Amino acid sequence: MIPIVTPAEMRAIDAAALEPVEVLIERAGAATAFAALHLLGSAYGKRVLVVAGKGNNGNDGRAAARRLTARGVRVVVVAPGDTVPAGPAADLVIDAAYGTGFSGAWTPPPNAGVPVLAVDIPSGVDGLTGDADPGGVLEATATVTFAALKPGLVLLPGRALCGTVRVAPIGLDCSRARAWQVEGTDVAAWVPPRALESHKWRNACWVVAGSPSMPGASHLCVEAALRAGCGYVRLSSPGLDRSVGAPTEAVYQPLRAAGWADALATDAGRFASLVIGPGLGRSPEGDREIARAVAATALPLVVDGDALSALGTRAGDLLRLRSGGTVLTPHDGEFERLAGHRPGSDRFAAARDLAATCRAVVLLKGPTTVVADPDGRVGVSLAGDARLATAGSGDVLAGIIGALLAQGLDPWHAALAGAELHGRAGRRGPQRGLVAGDLVGLLTEVWAHLDLPAGWQRPPWSGLA
Repeated sequence: MIPIVTPAEMRAIDAAALEPVEVLIERAGAATAFAALHLLGSAYGKRVLVVAGKGNNGNDGRAAARRLTARGVRVVVVAPGDTVPAGPAADLVIDAAYGTGFSGAWTPPPNAGVPVLAVDIPSGVDGLTGDADPGGVLEATATVTFAALKPGLVLLPGRALCGTVRVAPIGLDCSRARAWQVEGTDVAAWVPPRALESHKWRNACWVVAGSPSMPGASHLCVEAALRAGCGYVRLSSPGLDRSVGAPTEAVYQPLRAAGWADALATDAGRFASLVIGPGLGRSPEGDREIARAVAATALPLVVDGDALSALGTRAGDLLRLRSGGTVLTPHDGEFERLAGHRPGSDRFAAARDLAATCRAVVLLKGPTTVVADPDGRVGVSLAGDARLATAGSGDVLAGIIGALLAQGLDPWHAALAGAELHGRAGRRGPQRGLVAGDLVGLLTEVWAHLDLPAGWQRPPWSGLA
């Protein structure tokens, strides 16, 4: 996993460094110059404009300027707000104006389509939240950041303004990071192989989902659980004797409309995980049964969709009574029903706070998926994109996480791995026209290619080990 640290954490890491700050600046300058040369293609005859501020971000830019000059690049260094000298247009702009220490506003120089390399983070992007005034940011073609990612590089709108990101190691110790970006190799390492003596009940999951008006949600969830590694999936839709169109491989078990939580509790012994909520619908009676079922079962549990709304602000009181692990999967609206307020711009803090309140893992959906556990650990997946914004996509994600819980992953790893698998499946689909059912079929391809990067975060020129 790639560490992610806040600007405040980065300052503490810098302060604890064994090497003098001058050494770190030279290393950062070398990494910046290397990235600049890659973007330029060659040094001969090229012109670079470096916008260098007063702080260490500016010092990094000036160190890069010296190295580029030594390679024959024609470099002009200006301070933020200075008039750019007249002459031929630059071939590259290096933004070393402010970095993560930025506050207030600034007016970037016009770049007229010239590529931009940002140093650490595009100046004008909040390093903690990703918030930015698009008019006050030079949208970067690429960003070279040091030692670790910053939240502003992975959260929108900052994520959309930083281009391709390289994490350059410069000798700083980030081992105490509390947040990370997951990669495919992590998922491959977390999911255990099937034992030779395995049988279908080793990885069995019970899905309580679906209703007369929304049977498809349960079908997507079940099929995703099967494709994500379950050997046996039972489907129950309370009050329905059968679920027409359910996957052939699913085993349907009717549950009566009233009192179904009791039947669930008494018959769950052979299962390794439970998913509850996709397409269940809402009613006062149904909400009460959901709350009873969640409190009564000791199985590792995914609470999704209508079950999140049924728990509402009572979720913390109910979930703290559970002995088994819990994963909550809210989008922003469901988060508000659980927490009583919207997540806000600091999505790491929002997910952490709700996880601590509920003593559960919280997977906060969005362009960047944020997964927090009650102890404050945060993971993010950047694999997904706008293709996942389609009806039923969340039902597929719930099924994947349920399958990973059934295979023995703890709730935090299951939620984080599930988000990465889900996002990678979306990336393998068409740019337009992808539907949730396509994701299920694409999962088998994802499993076969987990060692490949999912997106922008590791370019060919990355120095990341």
